[in-house]
Amino acid sequence: MPSTTTLVTFTLAAAVLVAVPGPSVVYITARGVEFGRRAGLVSVAGLEAGSLLHLVATVAGLATLLAAWPTGFRLLQWAGAAYLLCLALDRFRTARGAAGQTAAGTVSSRPSTFQLFRDGLLIDLLNPGTALFFLAVLPQFVDPDRGPVAGQVLVLGACYLGLAVVNDSAYALAAGGLAGRFTASAASRRRTAIVTGVVYLGLAGVALLV
Repeated sequence: MPSTTTLVTFTLAAAVLVAVPGPSVVYITARGVEFGRRAGLVSVAGLEAGSLLHLVATVAGLATLLAAWPTGFRLLQWAGAAYLLCLALDRFRTARGAAGQTAAGTVSSRPSTFQLFRDGLLIDLLNPGTALFFLAVLPQFVDPDRGPVAGQVLVLGACYLGLAVVNDSAYALAAGGLAGRFTASAASRRRTAIVTGVVYLGLAGVALLV
């Protein structure tokens, strides 16, 4: 078990890291603005589930193995960027559909709860930045003299995940409150879908630069 001092220090450091808006926050905000608070919160659940799997991988030593295999790390980056590119193309198809909507028609490619959760999960799993945090930052606060390393990693990881849930949920709720203002009409949905698609393209570029 980490010492109280170590736990407090790590909590403060993790709080600063999660408070700075990054790709995950941008993704959650895009989902919330386009589909509402519930969609944003489901996306948060998917992202944090992905972080939990990264934590488990760290405990199992898989993250260390990935870092020792540069090609594998690069493949992870490409896979993440490719998935974000697919999401961007889906949004552009939605925008095209909205543009061709008739007055009596219906337009919506609103993702299901499963799709929202799955997208968040895969985006986080394929995010090398998350793997780097658990590999390079978290171990700095582990003291072998304080007991089993795996137990300390789990405690610190759980602390980080708790902070991430609170921070990301706040963004999801705030973004979801704006949803109705941007999706009331077909024209608004088209603009929102285009902006969201551009955001995903940007995130794909960021994924390759991590």
